[in-house]
Amino acid sequence: MCELFGITANKKVNITRLLNEFFSHSDAHPNGWGFAIFDGKNISVEKEPLKAMKSHYLKSRLQDTIETSGLFAHIRKATIGGDSYSNTHPFIATDKSGRTWTLVHNGTIFDAPVLSGYRHYQKGTTDSERILLYVIDQVNQHISEESVVFNDTARFHLIENIIKELSPVNKLNLLIYDGEYLYVHKNAAGTLFIKEQSGVTMFSTRPLCDTNWSEVPQNKVLVYKEGSTVYSGTPHEHSYIEDPERIKLLFMEYSQL
Repeated sequence: MCELFGITANKKVNITRLLNEFFSHSDAHPNGWGFAIFDGKNISVEKEPLKAMKSHYLKSRLQDTIETSGLFAHIRKATIGGDSYSNTHPFIATDKSGRTWTLVHNGTIFDAPVLSGYRHYQKGTTDSERILLYVIDQVNQHISEESVVFNDTARFHLIENIIKELSPVNKLNLLIYDGEYLYVHKNAAGTLFIKEQSGVTMFSTRPLCDTNWSEVPQNKVLVYKEGSTVYSGTPHEHSYIEDPERIKLLFMEYSQL
């Protein structure tokens, strides 16, 4: 699978030490690294399709101080899709209103027919990219419906409904940023943790650096802005339990073995 790290805060925070520890996990996740820095609606993405600890660029980058109020980071262990820039997280896309969305995913899609059509025009080959393309299509559909008031609350509910739709039988640990709000969801026990302190909220697949991390609530969409919760969704029942045999069969199908 993969590992995720994210931060949302009401002030800029020095996260260089945290990123160094996060990317040090790349021995077990060698198929790409990336991060996106959020400065309001401006998004800067840096990524490479190789092991983080082998990247001369990343090593140099992490020698500088990185301060931000919003960031996603990802290290990839490929299940579907080879090593390429187009398969490396984070993924970004823009809806018809001009809002830019960013997504990182830790998981695997085993069964989601609504995503299948995106294979024909996605840039890479990952199921993660298809999730974002589906989100954008659904957002655009709501924007186009003149009878629908597509305000913040409606957007929260739309993303929550999409995640609930995709959760059955799939591992869906996600961080999504819409240029204003951060959405978080996990449905596999023990696979995403949260730390909240003084207007700073962080998420990580594994707790980083120190204590005071707790597990993200199971099967529930949470929405944050500037470090604080602004929406807490209704839990669903679709917990994911890893089945190595099923992963093997999916890989064989993808590889046409």
